[in-house]
Amino acid sequence: MEHQFRTIIEPFRIKVVEPLGITTQAERRVALEAAHWNPFLLHAETILIDLLTDSGTGAMSAAQWAALMIGDETYAGSRSFFALERTVREITGKKHVIPAHQGRASEHILFSVLINRPGLVVPANSHFDTTRANVEHFGGEALDLLPPEHQDPRTDLPFKGDIDLVRLAAVLRDRPGQVPCVMMTVTNNRGGGQPVSLANLHAVRALCTEHGVPLLLDAARYAENAWFIKVREQGQAQRTVREIAKEMFSLCDGFTMSAKKDGLVNIGGLLCVDDDALAEECRTRLILTEGFPTYGGLAGRDLEALAVGLVEALDEDYQAYRHASIRYLFDRLDQMGIPMMRPPGGHAVYVDAGSLLPHIPPHEYPGLALTNALFLAGGVRGVEVGTVMFGQPDPNGGPDICAPIELVRLTFPRRTYTQSHVDYLVEVLAAVQRDADSLRGLRVVKQNKVLRAFSAWFEPLT
Repeated sequence: MEHQFRTIIEPFRIKVVEPLGITTQAERRVALEAAHWNPFLLHAETILIDLLTDSGTGAMSAAQWAALMIGDETYAGSRSFFALERTVREITGKKHVIPAHQGRASEHILFSVLINRPGLVVPANSHFDTTRANVEHFGGEALDLLPPEHQDPRTDLPFKGDIDLVRLAAVLRDRPGQVPCVMMTVTNNRGGGQPVSLANLHAVRALCTEHGVPLLLDAARYAENAWFIKVREQGQAQRTVREIAKEMFSLCDGFTMSAKKDGLVNIGGLLCVDDDALAEECRTRLILTEGFPTYGGLAGRDLEALAVGLVEALDEDYQAYRHASIRYLFDRLDQMGIPMMRPPGGHAVYVDAGSLLPHIPPHEYPGLALTNALFLAGGVRGVEVGTVMFGQPDPNGGPDICAPIELVRLTFPRRTYTQSHVDYLVEVLAAVQRDADSLRGLRVVKQNKVLRAFSAWFEPLT
Protein backbone atom coordinates (compact mmCIF):
# COMPACT_ATOMS: atom_id res chain seq x y z
CA MET A 1 0.00 0.00 0.00
CA GLU A 2 1.81 3.10 -1.23
CA HIS A 3 0.54 6.68 -0.89
CA GLN A 4 1.92 10.09 -0.06
CA PHE A 5 0.14 10.51 3.28
CA ARG A 6 1.67 10.02 6.70
CA THR A 7 -1.38 8.84 8.63
CA ILE A 8 -1.35 5.15 9.57
CA ILE A 9 -4.60 3.47 8.55
CA GLU A 10 -5.84 -0.02 9.23
CA PRO A 11 -5.98 -1.91 5.89
CA PHE A 12 -9.44 -3.27 6.72
CA ARG A 13 -12.85 -2.01 7.77
CA ILE A 14 -14.69 -3.08 10.90
CA LYS A 15 -17.67 -5.40 10.47
CA VAL A 16 -18.38 -6.59 14.02
CA VAL A 17 -17.71 -4.76 17.29
CA GLU A 18 -17.41 -5.84 20.91
CA PRO A 19 -17.98 -3.49 23.87
CA LEU A 20 -15.02 -2.74 26.14
CA GLY A 21 -14.91 -2.80 29.94
CA ILE A 22 -14.99 0.88 30.94
CA THR A 23 -14.48 1.10 34.70
CA THR A 24 -13.46 3.60 37.37
CA GLN A 25 -10.10 3.48 39.08
CA ALA A 26 -11.82 2.46 42.33
CA GLU A 27 -13.46 -0.48 40.53
CA ARG A 28 -10.13 -1.49 39.00
CA ARG A 29 -8.44 -1.46 42.40
CA VAL A 30 -11.10 -3.80 43.77
CA ALA A 31 -10.62 -6.07 40.75
CA LEU A 32 -6.82 -6.13 41.11
CA GLU A 33 -7.03 -6.91 44.84
CA ALA A 34 -9.44 -9.77 44.05
CA ALA A 35 -6.90 -11.02 41.48
CA HIS A 36 -4.19 -11.01 44.17
CA TRP A 37 -2.26 -8.33 42.25
CA ASN A 38 -1.62 -10.72 39.36
CA PRO A 39 -2.97 -9.38 36.03
CA PHE A 40 -3.32 -12.93 34.70
CA LEU A 41 -6.12 -13.44 37.22
CA LEU A 42 -8.19 -10.41 36.20
CA HIS A 43 -11.63 -10.92 34.67
CA ALA A 44 -12.07 -9.75 31.07
CA GLU A 45 -14.93 -7.34 31.81
CA THR A 46 -12.64 -5.20 34.00
CA ILE A 47 -10.10 -4.61 31.18
CA LEU A 48 -10.32 -1.74 28.71
CA ILE A 49 -7.32 -2.48 26.45
CA ASP A 50 -5.88 -5.97 26.80
CA LEU A 51 -2.22 -6.19 25.81
CA LEU A 52 -1.43 -9.27 27.89
CA THR A 53 -0.75 -11.40 24.81
CA ASP A 54 -1.18 -11.64 21.06
CA SER A 55 -1.90 -15.37 21.40
CA GLY A 56 -5.37 -16.15 20.10
CA THR A 57 -6.62 -12.65 20.88
CA GLY A 58 -6.73 -11.25 17.33
CA ALA A 59 -9.67 -10.67 15.01
CA MET A 60 -10.42 -13.12 12.20
CA SER A 61 -11.23 -11.90 8.71
CA ALA A 62 -14.47 -12.30 6.77
CA ALA A 63 -12.73 -14.98 4.70
CA GLN A 64 -11.84 -16.89 7.85
CA TRP A 65 -15.38 -16.70 9.21
CA ALA A 66 -16.64 -17.95 5.86
CA ALA A 67 -14.13 -20.81 6.02
CA LEU A 68 -15.58 -21.88 9.37
CA MET A 69 -18.84 -22.74 7.63
CA ILE A 70 -17.22 -25.32 5.35
CA GLY A 71 -15.31 -27.05 8.13
CA ASP A 72 -15.51 -30.83 7.84
CA GLU A 73 -15.95 -32.44 11.25
CA THR A 74 -15.16 -35.97 10.07
CA TYR A 75 -13.17 -37.60 12.89
CA ALA A 76 -10.57 -39.30 10.67
CA GLY A 77 -9.62 -38.10 7.21
CA SER A 78 -11.29 -34.69 7.41
CA ARG A 79 -11.04 -32.77 4.13
CA SER A 80 -10.35 -29.64 6.24
CA PHE A 81 -7.11 -31.24 7.41
CA PHE A 82 -5.99 -31.85 3.84
CA ALA A 83 -6.79 -28.23 2.94
CA LEU A 84 -4.59 -27.10 5.83
CA GLU A 85 -1.87 -29.59 4.89
CA ARG A 86 -1.73 -28.23 1.33
CA THR A 87 -1.43 -24.65 2.56
CA VAL A 88 1.27 -25.46 5.12
CA ARG A 89 3.30 -27.39 2.55
CA GLU A 90 3.01 -24.53 0.05
CA ILE A 91 4.26 -21.99 2.59
CA THR A 92 6.87 -24.05 4.43
CA GLY A 93 7.79 -27.02 2.24
CA LYS A 94 7.61 -29.36 5.22
CA LYS A 95 6.67 -32.98 4.53
CA HIS A 96 4.73 -33.92 7.68
CA VAL A 97 2.02 -31.58 8.98
CA ILE A 98 0.75 -32.45 12.46
CA PRO A 99 -1.93 -30.19 13.97
CA ALA A 100 -2.33 -29.63 17.71
CA HIS A 101 -4.60 -27.46 19.82
CA GLN A 102 -1.87 -24.87 20.47
CA GLY A 103 1.87 -24.29 20.44
CA ARG A 104 2.75 -25.67 23.85
CA ALA A 105 1.03 -28.95 22.92
CA SER A 106 3.33 -29.15 19.88
CA GLU A 107 6.33 -28.47 22.11
CA HIS A 108 5.20 -31.09 24.62
CA ILE A 109 4.88 -33.76 21.95
CA LEU A 110 8.17 -32.84 20.27
CA PHE A 111 10.30 -32.81 23.42
CA SER A 112 8.68 -35.95 24.80
CA VAL A 113 10.26 -37.67 21.79
CA LEU A 114 13.58 -35.79 21.50
CA ILE A 115 14.54 -35.64 25.20
CA ASN A 116 14.73 -39.36 25.83
CA ARG A 117 17.60 -39.63 28.33
CA PRO A 118 19.37 -37.53 30.97
CA GLY A 119 22.08 -35.01 30.15
CA LEU A 120 20.59 -33.48 26.99
CA VAL A 121 20.74 -29.76 26.23
CA VAL A 122 18.66 -27.68 23.81
CA PRO A 123 20.49 -24.50 22.74
CA ALA A 124 18.40 -21.58 21.48
CA ASN A 125 18.61 -17.87 20.90
CA SER A 126 16.05 -17.67 23.74
CA HIS A 127 13.44 -20.13 24.91
CA PHE A 128 10.10 -18.60 25.79
CA ASP A 129 8.44 -19.72 29.01
CA THR A 130 6.38 -22.66 27.70
CA THR A 131 9.25 -23.95 25.54
CA ARG A 132 11.64 -23.82 28.49
CA ALA A 133 9.07 -25.50 30.73
CA ASN A 134 8.58 -28.38 28.30
CA VAL A 135 12.32 -28.91 27.80
CA GLU A 136 12.89 -28.96 31.53
CA HIS A 137 9.81 -31.11 32.21
CA PHE A 138 11.42 -33.96 30.27
CA GLY A 139 14.78 -33.49 32.00
CA GLY A 140 16.60 -31.40 29.41
CA GLU A 141 18.59 -28.21 29.85
CA ALA A 142 17.19 -25.15 28.06
CA LEU A 143 20.24 -23.05 27.15
CA ASP A 144 19.85 -19.45 25.94
CA LEU A 145 22.67 -18.15 23.74
CA LEU A 146 21.91 -14.51 22.96
CA PRO A 147 25.03 -12.31 22.73
CA PRO A 148 25.32 -9.90 25.69
CA GLU A 149 24.79 -6.83 23.49
CA HIS A 150 21.48 -8.29 22.27
CA GLN A 151 20.21 -8.41 25.84
CA ASP A 152 20.97 -4.74 26.44
CA PRO A 153 17.77 -2.76 25.77
CA ARG A 154 19.79 0.33 24.83
CA THR A 155 21.63 -1.19 21.86
CA ASP A 156 19.80 -0.45 18.62
CA LEU A 157 20.67 -3.38 16.35
CA PRO A 158 18.51 -4.68 13.49
CA PHE A 159 18.64 -8.39 14.40
CA LYS A 160 18.84 -8.76 18.16
CA GLY A 161 17.26 -12.21 17.89
CA ASP A 162 20.42 -13.66 16.31
CA ILE A 163 22.08 -16.44 18.29
CA ASP A 164 25.70 -16.23 19.43
CA LEU A 165 27.36 -18.42 16.79
CA VAL A 166 30.64 -18.79 18.69
CA ARG A 167 28.92 -20.09 21.81
CA LEU A 168 26.63 -22.33 19.77
CA ALA A 169 29.63 -23.85 17.97
CA ALA A 170 31.27 -24.49 21.35
CA VAL A 171 28.20 -26.30 22.70
CA LEU A 172 27.92 -28.47 19.60
CA ARG A 173 31.65 -29.25 19.75
CA ASP A 174 31.92 -29.86 23.49
CA ARG A 175 28.72 -31.86 24.01
CA PRO A 176 28.60 -34.38 21.15
CA GLY A 177 25.56 -36.64 21.26
CA GLN A 178 23.92 -34.46 23.91
CA VAL A 179 22.14 -31.92 21.67
CA PRO A 180 18.89 -33.39 20.29
CA CYS A 181 18.17 -30.17 18.38
CA VAL A 182 18.94 -26.47 18.14
CA MET A 183 15.90 -24.21 18.57
CA MET A 184 15.57 -20.77 17.00
CA THR A 185 12.64 -18.58 18.06
CA VAL A 186 11.49 -16.27 15.23
CA THR A 187 10.88 -13.56 16.29
CA ASN A 188 12.61 -13.86 19.66
CA ASN A 189 9.77 -13.20 22.09
CA ARG A 190 11.70 -13.30 25.36
CA GLY A 191 14.37 -11.01 23.95
CA GLY A 192 11.93 -8.24 23.05
CA GLY A 193 10.22 -9.55 19.94
CA GLN A 194 13.47 -9.12 18.04
CA PRO A 195 13.99 -10.75 14.63
CA VAL A 196 16.52 -13.30 13.43
CA SER A 197 18.39 -12.55 10.19
CA LEU A 198 18.59 -14.89 7.23
CA ALA A 199 22.37 -14.70 7.51
CA ASN A 200 22.22 -15.99 11.09
CA LEU A 201 19.82 -18.78 10.15
CA HIS A 202 22.14 -19.87 7.31
CA ALA A 203 25.09 -19.92 9.72
CA VAL A 204 23.16 -21.95 12.30
CA ARG A 205 22.09 -24.35 9.55
CA ALA A 206 25.73 -24.85 8.56
CA LEU A 207 26.76 -25.59 12.17
CA CYS A 208 23.88 -28.02 12.65
CA THR A 209 24.73 -29.82 9.41
CA GLU A 210 28.39 -30.05 10.42
CA HIS A 211 27.50 -31.69 13.74
CA GLY A 212 24.53 -33.74 12.55
CA VAL A 213 22.00 -31.92 14.76
CA PRO A 214 18.48 -30.98 13.62
CA LEU A 215 17.57 -27.29 13.45
CA LEU A 216 14.03 -26.46 14.55
CA LEU A 217 12.14 -23.17 14.59
CA ASP A 218 9.63 -21.84 17.04
CA ALA A 219 7.72 -20.21 14.17
CA ALA A 220 4.83 -18.58 16.02
CA ARG A 221 5.70 -15.21 14.46
CA TYR A 222 7.28 -16.41 11.23
CA ALA A 223 5.59 -13.78 9.03
CA GLU A 224 6.66 -10.89 11.26
CA ASN A 225 10.24 -12.17 11.19
CA ALA A 226 10.10 -12.42 7.40
CA TRP A 227 8.88 -8.82 7.21
CA PHE A 228 11.81 -7.63 9.33
CA ILE A 229 14.20 -9.45 7.00
CA LYS A 230 12.61 -7.73 4.02
CA VAL A 231 12.92 -4.21 5.48
CA ARG A 232 16.17 -4.56 7.46
CA GLU A 233 18.48 -7.12 5.84
CA GLN A 234 20.68 -6.12 2.95
CA GLY A 235 19.63 -7.53 -0.39
CA GLN A 236 16.14 -8.61 0.70
CA ALA A 237 14.01 -5.53 -0.04
CA GLN A 238 12.83 -6.67 -3.48
CA ARG A 239 11.71 -10.10 -2.30
CA THR A 240 8.21 -10.87 -1.08
CA VAL A 241 7.53 -11.78 2.53
CA ARG A 242 6.27 -15.15 1.34
CA GLU A 243 9.52 -15.87 -0.54
CA ILE A 244 11.56 -14.97 2.53
CA ALA A 245 9.39 -17.13 4.77
CA LYS A 246 9.84 -20.07 2.40
CA GLU A 247 13.63 -19.68 2.63
CA MET A 248 13.48 -19.51 6.44
CA PHE A 249 11.59 -22.80 6.54
CA SER A 250 13.92 -24.38 3.98
CA LEU A 251 16.79 -23.94 6.44
CA CYS A 252 15.16 -25.93 9.25
CA ASP A 253 14.31 -29.60 9.74
CA GLY A 254 10.99 -28.80 11.36
CA PHE A 255 9.12 -26.32 13.48
CA THR A 256 6.59 -25.85 16.23
CA MET A 257 4.04 -23.09 15.93
CA SER A 258 1.44 -21.50 18.09
CA ALA A 259 -0.94 -20.69 15.25
CA LYS A 260 -2.68 -18.25 17.58
CA LYS A 261 -0.08 -15.66 16.52
CA ASP A 262 0.78 -15.54 12.80
CA GLY A 263 -1.88 -18.12 12.02
CA LEU A 264 -4.41 -15.39 12.87
CA VAL A 265 -6.74 -17.79 14.66
CA ASN A 266 -8.08 -18.03 18.20
CA ILE A 267 -6.94 -21.61 18.74
CA GLY A 268 -4.51 -23.98 17.04
CA GLY A 269 -0.93 -25.14 16.71
CA LEU A 270 1.35 -27.01 14.34
CA LEU A 271 4.23 -29.46 14.56
CA CYS A 272 5.86 -29.96 11.17
CA VAL A 273 8.95 -32.06 10.39
CA ASP A 274 10.71 -33.67 7.45
CA ASP A 275 11.99 -36.81 9.19
CA ASP A 276 9.68 -39.79 8.71
CA ALA A 277 10.62 -41.62 11.91
CA LEU A 278 10.32 -38.50 14.06
CA ALA A 279 6.92 -37.74 12.54
CA GLU A 280 5.70 -41.25 13.27
CA GLU A 281 6.73 -41.02 16.92
CA CYS A 282 5.16 -37.58 17.26
CA ARG A 283 1.87 -38.77 15.76
CA THR A 284 1.82 -41.67 18.24
CA ARG A 285 2.20 -39.23 21.16
CA LEU A 286 -0.38 -36.91 19.60
CA ILE A 287 -3.01 -39.66 19.56
CA LEU A 288 -2.53 -40.09 23.32
CA THR A 289 -3.11 -36.44 24.18
CA GLU A 290 -4.62 -34.46 21.28
CA GLY A 291 -6.63 -36.78 19.05
CA PHE A 292 -6.46 -38.39 15.64
CA PRO A 293 -3.65 -36.97 13.46
CA THR A 294 -6.06 -35.38 10.97
CA TYR A 295 -7.63 -33.12 13.58
CA GLY A 296 -5.08 -32.92 16.41
CA GLY A 297 -7.41 -31.53 19.06
CA LEU A 298 -9.05 -29.00 16.71
CA ALA A 299 -12.47 -28.84 15.11
CA GLY A 300 -12.55 -29.03 11.33
CA ARG A 301 -13.71 -25.41 11.21
CA ASP A 302 -10.56 -24.39 13.12
CA LEU A 303 -8.41 -26.16 10.54
CA GLU A 304 -10.15 -24.26 7.72
CA ALA A 305 -9.74 -20.88 9.43
CA LEU A 306 -6.05 -21.59 10.05
CA ALA A 307 -5.46 -22.45 6.39
CA VAL A 308 -6.76 -18.98 5.47
CA GLY A 309 -4.97 -17.16 8.31
CA LEU A 310 -1.52 -18.51 7.47
CA VAL A 311 -1.81 -16.92 4.03
CA GLU A 312 -3.32 -13.65 5.28
CA ALA A 313 -0.41 -13.16 7.71
CA LEU A 314 1.91 -12.90 4.69
CA ASP A 315 -0.04 -9.99 3.19
CA GLU A 316 2.37 -7.08 2.96
CA ASP A 317 -0.21 -4.32 3.43
CA TYR A 318 -1.21 -6.00 6.70
CA GLN A 319 2.40 -6.38 7.83
CA ALA A 320 3.21 -2.75 6.96
CA TYR A 321 0.24 -1.48 9.00
CA ARG A 322 0.98 -3.71 11.99
CA HIS A 323 4.63 -2.72 12.22
CA ALA A 324 3.85 0.96 11.63
CA SER A 325 1.38 0.97 14.53
CA ILE A 326 3.91 -0.53 16.91
CA ARG A 327 6.60 1.83 15.66
CA TYR A 328 4.22 4.76 16.20
CA LEU A 329 3.70 3.79 19.85
CA PHE A 330 7.43 3.25 20.33
CA ASP A 331 8.28 6.67 18.88
CA ARG A 332 5.71 8.46 21.04
CA LEU A 333 6.99 6.80 24.21
CA ASP A 334 10.59 7.41 23.20
CA GLN A 335 9.83 11.13 22.87
CA MET A 336 8.53 11.02 26.44
CA GLY A 337 11.76 9.49 27.69
CA ILE A 338 10.28 6.11 28.62
CA PRO A 339 13.06 3.49 28.47
CA MET A 340 12.31 0.56 26.18
CA MET A 341 13.90 -2.37 24.40
CA ARG A 342 15.40 -0.94 21.22
CA PRO A 343 14.44 -1.23 18.42
CA PRO A 344 10.70 -2.02 18.67
CA GLY A 345 9.76 -5.65 18.14
CA GLY A 346 7.24 -7.01 15.69
CA HIS A 347 4.33 -7.76 17.99
CA ALA A 348 4.95 -5.62 21.06
CA VAL A 349 6.65 -2.69 22.71
CA TYR A 350 8.78 -3.76 25.68
CA VAL A 351 9.09 -1.11 28.42
CA ASP A 352 12.27 -1.35 30.50
CA ALA A 353 10.65 -1.41 33.93
CA GLY A 354 13.98 -1.83 35.70
CA SER A 355 15.20 1.50 34.31
CA LEU A 356 11.87 3.30 34.73
CA LEU A 357 11.58 2.14 38.36
CA PRO A 358 15.20 1.96 39.57
CA HIS A 359 14.09 2.29 43.21
CA ILE A 360 12.41 -1.15 43.04
CA PRO A 361 14.97 -3.99 43.14
CA PRO A 362 14.43 -6.93 40.76
CA HIS A 363 13.39 -9.33 43.54
CA GLU A 364 10.51 -6.95 44.33
CA TYR A 365 9.27 -7.22 40.73
CA PRO A 366 9.38 -3.76 39.13
CA GLY A 367 7.78 -5.19 35.99
CA LEU A 368 4.76 -6.39 37.91
CA ALA A 369 4.56 -3.07 39.76
CA LEU A 370 4.47 -1.22 36.43
CA THR A 371 1.94 -3.64 34.93
CA ASN A 372 -0.41 -3.14 37.86
CA ALA A 373 0.03 0.63 37.69
CA LEU A 374 -1.03 0.65 34.02
CA PHE A 375 -4.18 -1.26 34.88
CA LEU A 376 -5.05 1.01 37.79
CA ALA A 377 -4.39 4.17 35.78
CA GLY A 378 -6.28 3.31 32.62
CA GLY A 379 -7.59 -0.24 32.51
CA VAL A 380 -4.66 -1.39 30.35
CA ARG A 381 -3.37 -4.92 30.94
CA GLY A 382 0.21 -5.71 29.90
CA VAL A 383 2.44 -8.56 31.03
CA GLU A 384 5.61 -8.72 33.11
CA VAL A 385 8.57 -10.31 31.31
CA GLY A 386 11.17 -10.29 34.05
CA THR A 387 11.85 -12.01 37.35
CA VAL A 388 8.26 -13.15 37.91
CA MET A 389 8.23 -14.95 34.55
CA PHE A 390 11.88 -15.96 34.17
CA GLY A 391 13.45 -15.72 37.63
CA GLN A 392 13.79 -18.59 40.07
CA PRO A 393 12.88 -18.77 43.75
CA ASP A 394 15.96 -19.14 45.92
CA PRO A 395 16.06 -22.73 47.28
CA ASN A 396 17.34 -21.40 50.62
CA GLY A 397 14.46 -18.95 51.03
CA GLY A 398 16.38 -15.79 50.10
CA PRO A 399 15.50 -13.28 47.37
CA ASP A 400 14.72 -14.68 43.94
CA ILE A 401 17.43 -15.51 41.46
CA CYS A 402 16.59 -12.63 39.15
CA ALA A 403 16.09 -12.44 35.40
CA PRO A 404 18.74 -10.47 33.47
CA ILE A 405 16.28 -7.70 32.57
CA GLU A 406 12.94 -6.44 33.89
CA LEU A 407 10.52 -5.74 31.03
CA VAL A 408 6.81 -5.09 30.59
CA ARG A 409 5.47 -6.33 27.28
CA LEU A 410 2.62 -4.39 25.67
CA THR A 411 1.50 -7.01 23.19
CA PHE A 412 -0.75 -6.04 20.29
CA PRO A 413 -3.49 -8.48 19.26
CA ARG A 414 -3.75 -8.64 15.49
CA ARG A 415 -6.38 -6.52 13.72
CA THR A 416 -8.07 -5.73 17.03
CA TYR A 417 -7.35 -2.15 18.17
CA THR A 418 -7.35 1.12 16.25
CA GLN A 419 -5.13 4.20 16.20
CA SER A 420 -7.20 5.91 18.89
CA HIS A 421 -6.53 3.01 21.24
CA VAL A 422 -2.80 3.54 20.68
CA ASP A 423 -3.10 7.27 21.44
CA TYR A 424 -5.04 6.48 24.62
CA LEU A 425 -2.31 4.04 25.63
CA VAL A 426 0.28 6.82 25.27
CA GLU A 427 -1.73 8.97 27.68
CA VAL A 428 -1.95 6.15 30.24
CA LEU A 429 1.79 5.57 30.12
CA ALA A 430 2.42 9.29 30.51
CA ALA A 431 0.26 9.34 33.65
CA VAL A 432 2.12 6.35 35.13
CA GLN A 433 5.47 7.90 34.25
CA ARG A 434 4.57 11.05 36.20
CA ASP A 435 3.89 8.97 39.31
CA ALA A 436 6.72 6.45 38.83
CA ASP A 437 8.58 7.46 42.00
CA SER A 438 5.55 6.58 44.13
CA LEU A 439 5.27 2.98 42.89
CA ARG A 440 6.32 0.18 45.21
CA GLY A 441 7.30 -3.44 44.71
CA LEU A 442 5.49 -6.63 45.64
CA ARG A 443 6.17 -9.90 47.38
CA VAL A 444 4.99 -13.43 46.58
CA VAL A 445 2.24 -14.86 48.75
CA LYS A 446 1.74 -18.13 46.89
CA GLN A 447 3.31 -19.66 43.76
CA ASN A 448 3.52 -22.86 41.72
CA LYS A 449 6.80 -24.58 40.90
CA VAL A 450 6.27 -24.27 37.12
CA LEU A 451 5.12 -21.21 35.14
CA ARG A 452 4.35 -19.30 38.31
CA ALA A 453 3.53 -16.08 36.44
CA PHE A 454 0.17 -17.53 35.38
CA SER A 455 -1.20 -18.18 38.84
CA ALA A 456 0.95 -16.70 41.65
CA TRP A 457 -0.55 -14.46 44.34
CA PHE A 458 1.20 -11.24 45.37
CA GLU A 459 0.73 -8.37 47.77
CA PRO A 460 2.15 -4.83 47.60
CA LEU A 461 5.04 -3.82 49.85
CA THR A 462 4.41 -0.70 51.90
